[in-house]
Amino acid sequence: MFPKPRPQLTPNTYAYESQPMVKPTGFREYDARWLFGKELNLMGVQALGMGIGTLLGEMGKPREVVTGHDFRSYSSAIKTALIQGMMAAGCKVHDIGLAVTPMAYFAQFALDVPAVAMVTASHNENGWTGVKMGADRPRTFGPDEMGRLKEIVLSAAFDMSGGGSYVFVDDFPRRYMNDLVEGRHIHRKLKVVCACGNGTAGAFAPHVLERLGVDVIPLDTELDHTFPRYNPNPEDMEMLHAIRDAVLEHGADVGFGFDGDGDRCGVIDEKGGEIFADIVGVMLARDLSKLNKGAQFVVDVKSTGLFMTDPVLKANGAKTDYYKTGHSYIKRRVNELNAVAGFEKSGHFFFNEPIGRGYDDGLVSAIAILEMLDRNPERTMSQLRGELQKTWQTPTMSPHCDDEVKYDVIGRVVKRFEDMEAKGEKVAGQSIKELITVNGVRVVAEDGTWGLVRASSNKPELVVVVESPTSEEAMRAMFHAVDGVLRENTEVGAYNQSI
Repeated sequence: MFPKPRPQLTPNTYAYESQPMVKPTGFREYDARWLFGKELNLMGVQALGMGIGTLLGEMGKPREVVTGHDFRSYSSAIKTALIQGMMAAGCKVHDIGLAVTPMAYFAQFALDVPAVAMVTASHNENGWTGVKMGADRPRTFGPDEMGRLKEIVLSAAFDMSGGGSYVFVDDFPRRYMNDLVEGRHIHRKLKVVCACGNGTAGAFAPHVLERLGVDVIPLDTELDHTFPRYNPNPEDMEMLHAIRDAVLEHGADVGFGFDGDGDRCGVIDEKGGEIFADIVGVMLARDLSKLNKGAQFVVDVKSTGLFMTDPVLKANGAKTDYYKTGHSYIKRRVNELNAVAGFEKSGHFFFNEPIGRGYDDGLVSAIAILEMLDRNPERTMSQLRGELQKTWQTPTMSPHCDDEVKYDVIGRVVKRFEDMEAKGEKVAGQSIKELITVNGVRVVAEDGTWGLVRASSNKPELVVVVESPTSEEAMRAMFHAVDGVLRENTEVGAYNQSI
């Protein structure tokens, strides 16, 4: 019998090499993330694999799984331990090797395999690892599945029926890249910066973009798991500024930045301006709603209010549903509503047929943007951006808050704003027009200025975003009001960046 995982073990000891360690907080809302070595050891990864196989059996799904790993020094070893666990629980494992996460999602379709378990820490810094999982393509696990997986693993309630097997799928990257470019070509002459932060996407993104017919300027595309220049995260201003500099140096039409596992894409216009992903979403929604009258879109609660107020979207009869932040949530909602596309402020974009298959792929997002430029040959990215109403928006800010307390803190913050609304108190000098509490709290003032606070699903952090359609002063006033409520909770630490 496999032993029950322990929440903590001391490295460099007999116990650490002989017992599984799995910190319970690593099971997030829609995937799993741990600091490898401090919160999870290799035997703990085996336990996770056994749990995945057991859960598939409970769900009535065939025990057949695609797996791959991102480019970090320890990811291959973690994947091997995960495979051992899944095979022990009776899974047939299809290993596609080094991969971006959307390649693993594509493999579910191309290989006709029902489940996926991709070893990746996504955009998290080195030291982190994790697994993105699903059993109902193109959707990934949500809170119910993750909650049950946590119960199985922590209680060691494994179905060790055995009978598992392993196959390595040779040359799968070629199939993935061929699928991305099939039937697609960019006719407009475009110069594109392709930045990968030395992460996994560097092995694939430049080749795909070149095959589309654009002139590619590679930036940090050499694989180097030390991430020597910056963490591959298109929400990180350091990465965006590096892309900006390259765009201006080379006179590029657009700059793309792909995250560590290739499912997100950041965008810089030809003038070096950073276009936040939700604003890119509005631009794409405008373009796609011209082709699909009455189009349905899904966006997360961190996203701009322009989806509701933009006159072009209104004229085209477009409808937008604001939903919970998180790739699993938005992916499911896009599927449920048969939406044309879903957009997250973090840069996860989800396109249904004919653009995509409903899952998030940074390269599909880049292709959609290039096709938008192709359909608008007289206009640049900055001109398309300039046609939108101006808003003043903060970057996504993330004050530290321990995993063990962050949801309690958010509960108190929501209650505080609800009490303020009930008493008629003002926020940033304005009355509260609306509180949206589907995911944390989005406080909307009379003039449309809003501030969001929610718990990060991936890291020991909170998430703060503020936007105003009226002025920078109103945006800053809302930030200080929201931050003031946050500071009533001593568990909230410093921000990763400020405005």
